Amino acid sequence: MDDRTILLQMIQDAACIKPEPHYEKHKVILTETQSSESSESSVEILHVPTDTLVIRVDCFPPPDGIFNGNLGECKRADFAIISCEKNLIICIEMKLTKGDLTEIKQQLRGAECFMKYCQAIGKTFWNAPQFLDHCEYRFVAIQQTNVSIPKRPTKITKPASKHNSPDNPMKIDWPHSLTFKQLA
Repeated sequence: MDDRTILLQMIQDAACIKPEPHYEKHKVILTETQSSESSESSVEILHVPTDTLVIRVDCFPPPDGIFNGNLGECKRADFAIISCEKNLIICIEMKLTKGDLTEIKQQLRGAECFMKYCQAIGKTFWNAPQFLDHCEYRFVAIQQTNVSIPKRPTKITKPASKHNSPDNPMKIDWPHSLTFKQLA
């Protein structure tokens, strides 16, 4: 059984966003409602591989019944985009307001831990010893500050090295639409 099939069996449909056709390619729309505010933000990711699966990581309840949370271990980012075809897992945190970078890093670490937990579940319960072993991680923070003002050009701040660590995420401000390739 391939990794995508295992993920589809493992994760409930309500926590997944599947790509939809967009001209001759595919896209996903990520929508995040901020609990402290009554507004929501969304971004379109274009040209995603057809095997793409998006998991709403924040559907997973915080483990604050077990952990103290002193170091942010109970936080999770909003989404994980998985493409087994591209061997890639992209963890994304979306903010409507200017977010604290320390908190964003904690949320991205939490999403990585969630995916590592899924990996352990797949290896153990689906008896798939190489489940998600081939995937690389990317980490992205998307901020849509002042969404009520007129549209501004998307600003992408790439770290000096690859954004393959929660401590070194790619930062994107005011996106209207992005491509999978930009995030990868």
